[in-house]
Amino acid sequence: MGSLVVFFQLAGAVALLLFGLSLVRDGMTEAFGVRLKMALGLGTRTGPRAFLSGLLATLGLQSSTATALMTASFVERDLIRGRMAQIALLGANVGTALTAWFVSAGIEAIAPVLLFSGYVLGRRKGPVWLGTGRALIGVGLMLISLALLGHATEPLRNAPEIAAFLPMLDAAWPVALLFAAAIAALCSSSLAAVLLILSLPLPPGLTVVLVLGANLGGAVSPVLATSGLGVAARRVALGNLLIRGLGCLAALPVAGLAGAALTGLALPGAGLAVEAHLAFNIALTLLIWPFTGPIARLLTRLLPDEEREQEHGPRWLDDAVLKSPLLALTGASREVLAIGDAVERMLGQTRHAFDSNDPSPLAEVLALEDRVDRRQQQVKTYLSRLGRDASEEENRRAITILDYVINLEHIGDIIDKGLAPEVRKKIGLGLRFSAEGYQELDAMFLMTQENLRMAQTVFMTRDRDMARRLMELKVDIRNMERQSAQRHLIRLRDGQPESRETSSLHLDILRDLKRINAHIASVAHPILDEEGLLIESRLRMG
Repeated sequence: MGSLVVFFQLAGAVALLLFGLSLVRDGMTEAFGVRLKMALGLGTRTGPRAFLSGLLATLGLQSSTATALMTASFVERDLIRGRMAQIALLGANVGTALTAWFVSAGIEAIAPVLLFSGYVLGRRKGPVWLGTGRALIGVGLMLISLALLGHATEPLRNAPEIAAFLPMLDAAWPVALLFAAAIAALCSSSLAAVLLILSLPLPPGLTVVLVLGANLGGAVSPVLATSGLGVAARRVALGNLLIRGLGCLAALPVAGLAGAALTGLALPGAGLAVEAHLAFNIALTLLIWPFTGPIARLLTRLLPDEEREQEHGPRWLDDAVLKSPLLALTGASREVLAIGDAVERMLGQTRHAFDSNDPSPLAEVLALEDRVDRRQQQVKTYLSRLGRDASEEENRRAITILDYVINLEHIGDIIDKGLAPEVRKKIGLGLRFSAEGYQELDAMFLMTQENLRMAQTVFMTRDRDMARRLMELKVDIRNMERQSAQRHLIRLRDGQPESRETSSLHLDILRDLKRINAHIASVAHPILDEEGLLIESRLRMG
């Protein structure tokens, strides 16, 4: 009975820790998700910036797994190069170790303050306040969970069974490493596994081995999560697992010496497990960084790019189900999602050409625009043949699909006839934006891509909260466009030659990206209108 009580106390403490982690991750995503994505997407042009971006994103999200998935999605869309992605994940690993140091620093006394502050902030309106409040509550729960872990493991410290089991585990380090890896993979968090190891009375060498296993297991979750994504995304997760695996193999033979050395280190506010976690990831970064290029090339050979399928017609428009409106609308929705993916690809290739000063990606933009035009016309024709016995709700859904596919076609036109020629002009004339102007335009590009992905999700899920957030981001884009134009005029007054040469180009790109975001946000209109959350005009009454 006593063993059962200890088990549930330990399981409850770990569950509270994982729940706190999820609150921090969800809260930071809600409050600063777009900014974190922009920071990660824009901060990977050089190795040091990529490392710092990965570290800061993980400190914000409290999860290297979340950072790995975000990075993988960017690589899949050609926003981040493979080598920079691996450096960003090295930063994410160090960020997790720093998080463990902060959480274990013996500051449980401030947990009530964090909980109260989070509750107060969470009652205020706005995603930033609500998300920040949720994150503070999550940190407070994590600190409380550490106190519970210490209390739950107290009976284990002097238990004869543990005294007999630990020497057996200490004598089989490979088994101990795999055991800790399984715990981290099961929890989907190397941080939770390290903090659990911290609470147990272990010999120094075994502690280091278990921490190595936790690091290895923490790289398993991204591999599983990206298994359904494209090859580029799977390469990122697999590379992270490969790098951690190589680090564990190299560190395992010297775990005893490392444990003895770290025992005398006495890092303030940390135990041996946290010290080992931090030391391993810093050492891994220093040793692997010079070889990230060859590792990226090796992963490309192991997982070669798949040839893109040439689509000659619609995949989901089945004439046989036209008499069943529900099935027909489902097929049309899937077809429109594929059109949205093509438009997103057009935007990504345009940004790639803008970033690399290489016009070759724009050739695909022209081919994709022809496909988008053809397929949106096929969707409109298909829906016009919908059975007459469709219900009022099904007719409304058909109109929503038509509205969205028409907006996607307009976005494609803006990219093909506006953005692409502007980027060609930049490349052909050898124009260079000022550093500030370039950063502003690239941030607009990246935010537009993220908004398009959110619109795709809103279209399928019809989630009211996400639709509202999409409309709020439209306002953010409008403010970004206005502020960038104002800063550009200030640079013109200051006489910056780059700003003078690219003045019309800068303002044209801003205008086109703003127009694209207006079309993107339109997917939220019918959802919010049904809830009575839209007003007829932005004009102030009176």
